[in-house]
Amino acid sequence: MRNILAICGKEMRGYFTSPIAYLLLAIFAVLFGYFFFAASSIFATASMESAMSGRSFPMNINQQIIAPLLGNSSVVMLFLIPMISMRLFAEEKRQGTMELLLTSPVRDWEIVAGKFLGAMLMFAAILLVSLIDIAFLFAYGNPSWQPIAAGYLGLLLQGGCLLAIGTYISTTTKNQIVAGGATFAVCLLLWVLSWSTDLGQGAVSKVVAYCSVLTHFEPFSKGIIDTKDVIFYLTFIFFGLFLTTRSLESLRWRA
Repeated sequence: MRNILAICGKEMRGYFTSPIAYLLLAIFAVLFGYFFFAASSIFATASMESAMSGRSFPMNINQQIIAPLLGNSSVVMLFLIPMISMRLFAEEKRQGTMELLLTSPVRDWEIVAGKFLGAMLMFAAILLVSLIDIAFLFAYGNPSWQPIAAGYLGLLLQGGCLLAIGTYISTTTKNQIVAGGATFAVCLLLWVLSWSTDLGQGAVSKVVAYCSVLTHFEPFSKGIIDTKDVIFYLTFIFFGLFLTTRSLESLRWRA
């Protein structure tokens, strides 16, 4: 565990001693702030029109503000996650420190776990920025915290799933741009697989749609935690880290 935490700490220092962390935090803060302002304005306008017309419409903060915000956040993460994962191993290769890492008295799975944990903490730090806007809803409204917690759990699981794939891709090249571009392509593919249901309702279409990360995130955005969705994400994370470990073993033997 000590080795994992040491590697994780090294990764976190690498993020925050470079412009990457601050750039990602700023991008997400600006975009989430805009989405929050737009959703809140639409909600407030609809509430005022409902009150002025004397008609009563159900106005639910969680459904009309939180759910769209979480959905938009998951889309933004498709662009940010490749920027988090692309440097994990590609940077080690570029700087020539990969050989030192592989010959150090640390097992392959500890290296993978430490780097993945560092990436997850960076991802969680980005999500924490959005809680500033969510706090205003509790200050001036009365949203339910359970759907919000479920939504953020879904974002963390989806982010972990995509980061695991990005971590593996980062082991295959020493060019960060290539790693980032390939990760974005795979993430986008896993996102749009859900569109296969528009092409038909056959068994193949359903299986392909089931493999989409979007299909399993939608229940979380509605405040529903389904065991099958949690298992899907955890399985995908394990699969991605398994591939990464095998890729490191291959690099060790070739070295």
